[in-house]
Amino acid sequence: MATPTLANAPTLAQRARNIRRNALLMGEVQGQGYIAQALDIADVLAVAYFHAMRFRAEDPAWEGRDRFLLSNGHYAIALYAALIEAGIIPESELETYGFDDSRLPMSGMASYTPGMEISGGSLGLGLGIAVGMALGLKRKNSAARIFTLFSDGELDEGSKWEAIMSAAHHKLDNLIAIVDVNNQQADGPSKQMLGFEPLVDKLEAFGWFVQRVDGNDLDAVVGAFDAAMAYAEPKPRMIVADTLMGKGVPFLEQREKNHFIRVEPHEWQLALSALNAGDQP
Repeated sequence: MATPTLANAPTLAQRARNIRRNALLMGEVQGQGYIAQALDIADVLAVAYFHAMRFRAEDPAWEGRDRFLLSNGHYAIALYAALIEAGIIPESELETYGFDDSRLPMSGMASYTPGMEISGGSLGLGLGIAVGMALGLKRKNSAARIFTLFSDGELDEGSKWEAIMSAAHHKLDNLIAIVDVNNQQADGPSKQMLGFEPLVDKLEAFGWFVQRVDGNDLDAVVGAFDAAMAYAEPKPRMIVADTLMGKGVPFLEQREKNHFIRVEPHEWQLALSALNAGDQP
């Protein structure tokens, strides 16, 4: 697949907008869900799928592919939106989101969905699986890379830190992890539930190459992915992405609590209109 560069960042911007649109259309089917997370992480997913990763839309199980592991399975709506934009899942399946027998269940399940590498949702486990996969690829002398996304709430989990230690111990330079720091989880602000700062200092002390960027700034995200892929030392790489819940839809951005939200029937069109208006010069 072609890899966009900073010179055609508007293409990435359009991809991100389409990912947000797809998520809103799926959310409208159920009237509720993890919409705000899908909006906040759309820029990261656009860069991952349309700038950094190697994959074949027509062959999601291609052995040479880079793997994208969604640890925070409740973000499945966001990943589906990216898989639809990538052509791995037909856009017509948007309307089936969350229904019985759909390939798009509300929490990510690898047995249902093309392009979904793991069944996520038990927070704290995705990075451990990523470590195992990265080790396996190395032992097969594969050039494929592991990309994994997890949430700041997962930093509460001890298994996450065990995986962080083991990735550095095994020098997994084929592993690129992204932590979405939107500072919100079900019980309140993430930093109040269990403080994790100074996060960059901690991760570097554990032996990772770490960058912290505005996860809603496409140029910054592209630069971080490029630097992670180009980094020469045998270390795993972490991108700490600070994001805004509901990004692109101002009335959702302003909600005090939007971990799992219900959007009223008349608000869906308002959300789509706000998203479209944000693209105008």
